[in-house]
Amino acid sequence: MTKSPDAFRTISEASDELGVPQHVLRFWETKFTFIKPMKRAGGRRLYRPADMDLLRGVKALLHDEGVTIRGVQKLYREQGQARIVGAVTGAALAVSPALQPTAPPPSAPLAPSGPDKARLRAVLAAVEAAKRRLDAAL
Repeated sequence: MTKSPDAFRTISEASDELGVPQHVLRFWETKFTFIKPMKRAGGRRLYRPADMDLLRGVKALLHDEGVTIRGVQKLYREQGQARIVGAVTGAALAVSPALQPTAPPPSAPLAPSGPDKARLRAVLAAVEAAKRRLDAAL
């Protein structure tokens, strides 16, 4: 029987759906203050759909993109929850027109800044992690 996407998940259901052990989910709760499942009497965790989206984003950043725990914490501090959830979909964050950078003058060097710089660092970290895995395999 498959649960509705809007249904709450127990820790074992969340663990199965994400493909990570239950103790990893508990560990992530200690490292990432933004992961706050509901707790019933007796301490039983229930993950809301929004919690599952965050967990998918954390997993994608840590496991797929090779971002460190501190890196995920920094992304959350600097770019918010939408960046963590967007890691799964690859969705770019919407930026208000007033905050969008203007084109640099022709003589200015093209250097990334702000979200672009963070995105490039995340890509670099993913490439370095892939290189380490390849080196270890060889």
